[in-house]
Amino acid sequence: MSVKDVVAERIRQLCAQRGIKANELANISGVTPSTVYSLLDRRRRDVSIITIKKLCDGLDITLGQFFSTPEFDRLEQELK
Repeated sequence: MSVKDVVAERIRQLCAQRGIKANELANISGVTPSTVYSLLDRRRRDVSIITIKKLCDGLDITLGQFFSTPEFDRLEQELK
């Protein structure tokens, strides 16, 4: 699983826990819905840490909380 896939899955998980949709997350985070949907799209590869920070702010969590999951810990090194 790629970093992008884990980020997208984490966003889906947090939305499900809060009972909100991607569009609602965009609204409370001050980003456009298309930005959130592009993060969730497997074809898009770019993930901006600034955007993730804004989503974390909207979800009222820290970046540490966002990235503190076993899925992120299991990611393989990008440099081989």
